[in-house]
Amino acid sequence: MPHLLHLDSSASGIDSRSRQLTATFADTWRAASAAHTVTHRDLHRVPLPHLPDAALHWPPRLRQQRASVTDPESFALAEALQDELLEELLGADVLLVGAPLYNYTVPSTLKAWLDYIHVPGRTAPFDVPDQPLAGRPAVVVTSRGASYDPGTATEGWDHAVPVLEIILGSALGMKVEVITTSLTLAETVPALANELDRSRAELAAAHKAAAAAARRLA
Repeated sequence: MPHLLHLDSSASGIDSRSRQLTATFADTWRAASAAHTVTHRDLHRVPLPHLPDAALHWPPRLRQQRASVTDPESFALAEALQDELLEELLGADVLLVGAPLYNYTVPSTLKAWLDYIHVPGRTAPFDVPDQPLAGRPAVVVTSRGASYDPGTATEGWDHAVPVLEIILGSALGMKVEVITTSLTLAETVPALANELDRSRAELAAAHKAAAAAARRLA
C-alpha cells in the first residue's frame, strides 16, 4: 500500500499557499487508488516540543550519560515521541513537506521536526554507512512572500530550501524535488501589486506541478 507522509508548517489557514499546494498533492495521491494512504501531521496546529536534551540527537548506542538529563520522565517521553516520528518517516514511501519561507528560513515548527528525525547513526551515516531513506522521494513545497531572483537584492536569502536539501537530501539520502511559488504577498502588499500577475501564474504552475508529481510518484 503506497503511503504518503504529509507535513504542513504554515501558520496561516486556508490562505496559505503552501497548504493549498500540499493539499493538491495529497488529494491527487489519494485519488490514485483506494490503496494510496496518507498520514498528515500539522506541525503548526500540533507543534512538537523542542528536544529536551542534546543526547536525543544520537541513537541510544552513541549516547553518553549527560548531567543535563535531570528529568528522566520527560526524557523518556521525548524519546518515545522521536521513535514515533521516525517510524512515521521510515514507513512512508513518499515525504511531502509544506515549507513556507519565514524570516528567510524554515518555520521553527518544521525545524523541531528536523531535529527529531535527523539522527546520525540512525537516519544519516555516522559510525555506520546506512541511509534507510536513501532514494525515497521527498517533495518540498515552498512559498515565498517576495522574489529572490538572481541579480536582486534578496538573491541568496532563501535559507529554507537549502536546509531541507542538505538534511533530507545530502544527509538522509532522499531524492528531493522542490515546487516553489513566489511573491505570495502581492495579493496584500501594495508595494508588490505590480507583481500580481506573476504571483498568480506561479501559483497556478505550482498546482500543476504538485498534481503531476503526485501522479508520477503514486
